[in-house]
Amino acid sequence: MNPTRNDIPLKVRKEVIALLNARLADAIDLNMQAKQAHWNVKGPTFYMLHGLFDKVAETAECAVDEIAERAVALGGTAEGTIAAVAKATTLPAFPLNVKDGTGHVERIAQALANFGEQVREAIERADKLGDKDTADLFTGISRDTDKYLWFVEAHLQK
Repeated sequence: MNPTRNDIPLKVRKEVIALLNARLADAIDLNMQAKQAHWNVKGPTFYMLHGLFDKVAETAECAVDEIAERAVALGGTAEGTIAAVAKATTLPAFPLNVKDGTGHVERIAQALANFGEQVREAIERADKLGDKDTADLFTGISRDTDKYLWFVEAHLQK
């Protein structure tokens, strides 16, 4: 732990930092899955999905930065290396052989849904630990995640 004058008890900060790092891994993975879809989508809806997946990636990247900075502000270390993310992510792996728009939409929708579920659990955990600021941070991320899940799932509905 790094020194800080933050008055949240050390034990709570350690638990919250672990929670933040767990969701950091998921947020980095979500960002890269959205970029994978953005780079590789093909088909008649290419242009629209290419842009949508880029917006999902940008939103995930903002979440990454907020989560990592909160962990460091609490005296921790943000664990955002490729090795740390690969070990800690809870998102299903994104297959490299997906090409068509619908396949990418399904995979990104699933990643967003899984991430959203984990973030909502993080809201509850941070709140129970008494860290309202981290709970609030996760609440904002949850809202953005739900919005983009709605945008992506709209492409699966008829």
